[in-house]
Amino acid sequence: MDEILLRSLTPGVLGILVRRGADFAAAEDAVQDAMVEAVRVWPADPPRDPKGWLVTVAWRRYLDATRADVARRRREGLADGEPAPGPASAVDDTLQLYFLCAHPSLTPSSAVALTLRAVGGLTTRQIARAYLVPEATMAQRISRAKRTVSRVRFTRSGDVVTVLRVLYLVFNEGYSGDVDLAAEAIRLTRQLAASIDHPEVAGLLALMLLHHARHASRTASDGSLVPLAEQDRGRWDTESIAEGVEILQRALARDRLGEYQAQAAIAALHADAPTAGETDWVQIVEWYDELARLTDSPVVRLNRAVAVGEADGPRAGLAALVGLDDSLPRYAAVSAYLHERDGDLTAAARLYAEAARQALNLAERDHLTRQAARLHARGCH
Repeated sequence: MDEILLRSLTPGVLGILVRRGADFAAAEDAVQDAMVEAVRVWPADPPRDPKGWLVTVAWRRYLDATRADVARRRREGLADGEPAPGPASAVDDTLQLYFLCAHPSLTPSSAVALTLRAVGGLTTRQIARAYLVPEATMAQRISRAKRTVSRVRFTRSGDVVTVLRVLYLVFNEGYSGDVDLAAEAIRLTRQLAASIDHPEVAGLLALMLLHHARHASRTASDGSLVPLAEQDRGRWDTESIAEGVEILQRALARDRLGEYQAQAAIAALHADAPTAGETDWVQIVEWYDELARLTDSPVVRLNRAVAVGEADGPRAGLAALVGLDDSLPRYAAVSAYLHERDGDLTAAARLYAEAARQALNLAERDHLTRQAARLHARGCH
């Protein structure tokens, strides 16, 4: 059973049912039923046209459910127009599904869950495991999201920026359990890139590939966090880096710069450096300037301060922090790093401890706690 093929067909099958007039929520349930049936039947009897098989089974499941719902008996007329089995429509509705699942009326967490279910083809159990929440909780979240988008016209044009934001949220969740969400986000972004010619879609795909290329080197054998400067660059995935750089260069050549292209350019400069000491920090600062212009984001300005500290010295980096809200995530960690580089180990130890208390995950908290302990061991008070 080719699970990747099955999941890749999901959005196209769902799109066909919705375009035929099926309610989104009911259609999505029918597609999930068809996928379960495929897992049972295909190993012994693989279809010649997998997509057509899924469409036929899902449509019949939808009609069966519609007939069984007395409150929706008026929709039984759809059965008279049931299409004959045959090759699936060549029309690709994947892009519309992306826009629908990233609808602005949904919360970010609901949009992510619905995208993974309806476009990614993951089961509710898989998504729940990935997010470390009970399956019933995730089922309720997805159910509410489906009810919301069922009221949205399928033909409504969507906002690609919102879609990209949802995909980036998926990517940044990383992985847990049996689902690698970073890899899933890359797969979905590839799918989106095949459906729409947009430089920012390419920029996001490049950014994901460049970041994910460092995945194997980010943690030590004991699970502890390994900072970028200390990572074994020999473990970086050079094929993903090369692909990411190529995609980015094509996107930049179109001269329609966006935030994901700028972030990818920064990631590419890190990937290009043979050692941490050979990183082109001056050019990275220039890209952060572009990114700050595009987004006016305090988080971008915080990351820029780190780059300035590397390019022009820790005092310059600390000066770049002036005016930023010290409650920003990672502010204390950045300040600690710059103070340590500037020789103020007492302030650095205090700030590392403060950053550890604010850390959002266990690996980051442990890393920052070790940094504070290391400085205390050197006699800081």
